[in-house]
Order: sequence, then structure tokens, then C-alpha cells
Amino acid sequence: MRPDTPADHIAEAERLERTAGLYPEDTEHLLLQAAAHLELAGERDRATTLYDRLLAPDAPQRASAPTLIRALKASNLWEYGHEAEARAIIDGVRAAAPRDPAPWVIAAESLESHDELAQAQETFTEALELLLPQPAGEGTPPAPSYEQRPLLFGRHRVRRLLGAEHDAWDALADEISSSPVPLDELHDPKRIWSLGSDNPAELRAEISRIQAELGSYREALSRPFPVAVLHWPTTELTELLTAYPSLESEYPSHEAHLSTIEASLRELSASGTPNLGIVTGTVPSYEAFAASEGAQPTDVSLLPQYATTLAARGRAVGWPPEAGAACWCGSGNTYAGCHGSDQA
Repeated sequence: MRPDTPADHIAEAERLERTAGLYPEDTEHLLLQAAAHLELAGERDRATTLYDRLLAPDAPQRASAPTLIRALKASNLWEYGHEAEARAIIDGVRAAAPRDPAPWVIAAESLESHDELAQAQETFTEALELLLPQPAGEGTPPAPSYEQRPLLFGRHRVRRLLGAEHDAWDALADEISSSPVPLDELHDPKRIWSLGSDNPAELRAEISRIQAELGSYREALSRPFPVAVLHWPTTELTELLTAYPSLESEYPSHEAHLSTIEASLRELSASGTPNLGIVTGTVPSYEAFAASEGAQPTDVSLLPQYATTLAARGRAVGWPPEAGAACWCGSGNTYAGCHGSDQA
């Protein structure tokens, strides 16, 4: 049952914490969900404890998204009176210049929610300058990814509140918005007055705007998890083939495995498949999955099912990587200089 009361949220958070103890490979994903439930329940100090647990230097597993966790922690801290610490963490997030849009969005929206509109605009702008730079001469910026869109919409909203003139990024936000109501209208600072109006026409218009916003939120929440391809790091693939030699027909070499991943993703992209990603497998996780399916790890039909399950758990990394980002294969080189070197 969906949690509806603080007690329900606390119970769900505690269930997720227990589950994290059973599935170490999913600890980060599960504890972030648990922290969100604790925030909704008003147990913000307990949520901070979970964020600290994930960021601890002696954590059993290194956090895969530490900057995102720090941004979530800062947003949470500010909500229960720890403004100075929250500001310091947000400054650190901005200085880290993450390639993932999510930490930028959380940091900027936290500033916005506390009426730090100028700082929020600066944060949104810094992110876009890094991730979606405008071409020389103030030309049209490149098309944003799905993950980058909240940066454009958030910046548009804040600049509307500040009364700033539209620029190329604002125009792009207007262009990509799927809402039946224009962004200028949705982000109009005077909208709040309509809710107190005695004019039925104004009230109906505001209800229509709210319905349009809800439709956009539902669209974002219903977005399916990525179509993901399974990736085995070198050590994991060696361990897998040592334990299950029959899988060598599927993975003749690690180099061939990496080439197959890139080729498969390019083929899917060329066919028009959106929302592509890569999930990284581990042998213990795969063995546990096989056991849960009542099957043997040697069954090659389990491999795509395992990849889909990891993607559904939020473990997928989007493909292709952002410009200048590290290659998905783990080589340490940029994607453009590695598996994306001959990307059309």
C-alpha cells in the first residue's frame, strides 16, 4: 500500500533499510529511497543519518553518486534549520561541477525554495554552461537530454520570477515543453493572485494551468526505465567465466564484450529506440538473481532479464555519456577518446 501518513512513511523507510542489509549491491538505491520517506515523515535528522552513512569513508561500498547524495543532504538540512551547513554543501556541489544534471537541479531548487532566486539562477546557469553550452554568437543551444530538461525549465521559472528577459536557453525551454500551457504562463509570478480571485474565469484558467502542470509531472514520473545493456567489468567477467565456463560462448573476451555493448547500443539508437543505458553486473548479484528465478547462472536467457532487473532498480547509466564525460567502460578515458571515438 502506498504510504499516506508519517507512520506509513517511517515503516516503509525501515523496511527499505532492512532490505538494504539483504542486498548490499542495492544499498545506495534503497537507502536513498528510505531517506526520502523519512523526509516525508518529518524525520529529517534520521534522513541525514542515512545520507551520512552512504557518504562515510568506511562505508562497505563507495557511493556511486556522492555529489547527488550531498545535494540531497543539503536540501534536507536546510529544511530543518541547518542553513549554514546546507549552503556550504551546495557551494561544494557547485565547485565539484558534476556532469550529472540531478545534483545541480536539487541544489538550485533548494536555493529557489528559500527565496535565494539570484543564487538559484546562477546555479542553473552554471550547470547549463557546463552541460549544454551555447554555441558562439548566442546561437541555438544543442538539444537537451531528458535529464537536462529540468535545468532549462527551472532556470526559465526562476528568471521569470526575477523578471529577466528571455535568452536562447529560455527559448529552448519554451520549444521543448510538452505542456499545453506556455511556460511563460505557468511560471507567471502573478499566478498566486488568481487563487484568491472572485472572478470565475480567472479561477478556471488557474485550474487549467494546474492540470497542465500535473500532466507534466505524471509524464515525468511515468517515464520508463532505460533499455539497458549488461556490462561486466574485467574482474567480474573473469570471475563469471571461471565459475561458469560455458558462458565463454557468450563472452569470448572482455574486449569483444565491450565492443558488442557499444555496437548494440548504436544499433538500438539508429533504430529509433530512446532512453538507452548500461547496467554493470556483479557475480554475487547475478547468482542471487538466478536463484530468485529458480534457474542456473549458466542459462544465457537470464542475462537480458538480469539487465532489465538492474535497470528497473535504478542502476542504469544513460548512454551515450555527456560530452567530455568518462567512457562507460571504466577505462578512465573520455567517451569521445574511447568507445565513442568513431561515433557518428
